[in-house]
Amino acid sequence: MSDYNVRQLALDLLVRIGDQGGYSHLLVDQWLKRHRLEPRDAALLTEITYGTLQRKLTLAYDLQSFIQPKKKTDRWVQWLIYLTFYQMKYLNRVPDHAAIHQAVEIAKQKGHKGIANFVNGVLRSAQRKGFPDYQTITDDSKRISVSTSHPVWLVKRWIKQYGLKLTEAMCQTNLTHKPTSVRIQPMRTTRERMLDRLEADGIQARLSSVSPQGMIIDQGNIRKHPAVAEGLVTIQGESSMLVAELMDITEGMKILDACSAPGGKTTHIAEKLCDHGIVIANDLHEKKTKLVMQKAEQLGLTAIRTEAGDARKLAETHAAASFDRILIDAPCSGLGVLRSKPDIRYHRQEQDVTTLASIQIEILEAVQPLLKKDGKLVYSTCTVDKEENEQVIEAFLVRYPNYQVDPTFFEELPQIVQQCAGKSKWGLQLFPQDLNSDGFFITRLVKNDV
Repeated sequence: MSDYNVRQLALDLLVRIGDQGGYSHLLVDQWLKRHRLEPRDAALLTEITYGTLQRKLTLAYDLQSFIQPKKKTDRWVQWLIYLTFYQMKYLNRVPDHAAIHQAVEIAKQKGHKGIANFVNGVLRSAQRKGFPDYQTITDDSKRISVSTSHPVWLVKRWIKQYGLKLTEAMCQTNLTHKPTSVRIQPMRTTRERMLDRLEADGIQARLSSVSPQGMIIDQGNIRKHPAVAEGLVTIQGESSMLVAELMDITEGMKILDACSAPGGKTTHIAEKLCDHGIVIANDLHEKKTKLVMQKAEQLGLTAIRTEAGDARKLAETHAAASFDRILIDAPCSGLGVLRSKPDIRYHRQEQDVTTLASIQIEILEAVQPLLKKDGKLVYSTCTVDKEENEQVIEAFLVRYPNYQVDPTFFEELPQIVQQCAGKSKWGLQLFPQDLNSDGFFITRLVKNDV
């Protein structure tokens, strides 16, 4: 496929994701499968699509430097310019003249000569004058917003919660590539055997310090390696692996995963059980529970039983005090996974955080009777917002004094995690820069009924 066609595909993707609400990780995968791109073309499509999304607010600010203040342009034209700006600014291997030429050709095909001339004029002007210096922006919130492409409301919120230095470090980390990590199926292989196999196949990996099942991929495409299809490894972020590791699981337990899809943590729980016990995997939608079961079957795990339903109604179908462990991996704003899903930051509104926090505490309250005396409940989210994390736990513990944060929770954190700054009396807040992974909140509560 020509570079021109790859850029056309990228433009169509950006319009779908940026203006029509499509999910970047799902649509990019669909596009790659549908168009059966060569590895080089697939890599370029992925890079320029995710890169443009990641830098959208920065590129929009750049565009304002080269057009009249009230100039109106079609959205697809804006995305075409953003796409080309991204290549000019951040991709050294793409010559400016080639990127500009292909953008103008796309503008001719999709629009008309006037649009092509406009696109050419803007891009040539940027090539000639260079891009703005964001360090001249005096307001810290706006400077961080523009330079790292995070909405101003979000930057201000994080500064208020965590301070300027931590916020800027988090926003900068969200622009970087997150290493791929995998979890071995310990009943089928060992990390050492898998390291040897991957090395023989040209994939460089190393052991994770976060999970005894984890490995970090430094070079090579693990997603297409046969070990994934064979159910020997599962692709999972290191922060996500930490959740099951901190559930204090022993064989024979009965465990509830209240919000289980797509199944990464569910199957990890079953592996921690050595497949001896029961994992009830609930999720709101039946089609999502099917994904959980598919993953379980691929890994050869038989301890998992799936159910579809609202987690807030689980007490209607399960007896009180019937589970040894409960995981609530709560629906959340996803603000900790912006490296992998950059479009989330543009689709979320501040009100969403408050709405989600109320759902999170409703789930906690509804599920808590199902835990046995001295049982343990792990609450986790893939966000970095206090309203969804510490404040949810604080409010829950006020209402349910028979629960407390497990005093042994912090002692059991891996050594590398012990050094992270985001510990509070409510739990562990991991930021993306802490482990070079995702932002996650994890805590473990223990039930002390008399």
